[in-house]
Amino acid sequence: MKAVVQRVLEASVTVNGERVSQVGPGLLVLLGVGKGDTEADVAWMAEKLATLRIFEDAAGKMNLSLEDTSRQLIVVSQFTLYGDARKGRRPSFIDAMEPAGAKALYERVCEVLRGRGLTVGTGIFAADMKVALVNDGPVTILLESPGSGAPTTAR
Repeated sequence: MKAVVQRVLEASVTVNGERVSQVGPGLLVLLGVGKGDTEADVAWMAEKLATLRIFEDAAGKMNLSLEDTSRQLIVVSQFTLYGDARKGRRPSFIDAMEPAGAKALYERVCEVLRGRGLTVGTGIFAADMKVALVNDGPVTILLESPGSGAPTTAR
């Protein structure tokens, strides 16, 4: 799994002119599911998202996580994170998981996060979504679960 994690003052997702999710302050997560991702990747990603210390404490240090604060997150499915544009001009998405499996693992990440007591907004899987955000910092972190082929250091 791959994720682009953005610390936001506010974020929202709109589909067909209707707002389907809104948070502020917290995280906006664009989540891609790749071929071969498993429940182990779900567990890793949910743990990392819940405990990633990227919110400032009283001393102004990035030392607090979602679980340490009352912040919320929106998780948006984003298969294009698996786009490979190294050759040619059109990205290849062959490393993205097929839609039915990707939807199940995406929903599972959201379910695990909710099970940790977090408020989780979502987009609508495979919909044409309009995502708006006010990035805070800006702070943007890229995450890759061990099953995605990410380097094995700094887990």
